[in-house]
Amino acid sequence: MSSNSQLTLSVNGNHVTVEVPADEALVHTLRDRLGLRSVRPTCGLGICGTCTVQLDGVVVSSCLLLTVQVSGRSIRTSEGLTNDDGSLSRVQQAFVDNGAYQCAYCIPGMVMTVEACFAESPNASVEEVREYLAGNLCRCGTYVSILEAVTELVKGERE
Repeated sequence: MSSNSQLTLSVNGNHVTVEVPADEALVHTLRDRLGLRSVRPTCGLGICGTCTVQLDGVVVSSCLLLTVQVSGRSIRTSEGLTNDDGSLSRVQQAFVDNGAYQCAYCIPGMVMTVEACFAESPNASVEEVREYLAGNLCRCGTYVSILEAVTELVKGERE
């Protein structure tokens, strides 16, 4: 008797079928089974933000969710943010333009969080985005560059 479940997931707009153990965290399914390297396991407690994905448009820590819990729901990773022509999203591009990627380990989670903030509140202020980012940690201290990217995005929305 197998304890694996076969599930169909919607990941970055594509439907994929995976067979996973009942106790497998979504972060491991996305990274190890589907090769989505932007999703990174670090703390395993949902406090660092490196495993952040959007689930039905809401940011979540994929280390806290079992894959079997998200069957049939829409999952979006940093790889799913690029435009149809392969160019970076405006948030990704702002991070690049402002050098907000020193070691880059936390950046996919940061980008996913900023994207979700602007989706929820298109006219968000820098302070609102900072609050949204409170659950994302950066080990190498790229916060200043990240906030410069956010400031550029906010100013761009106001122009």
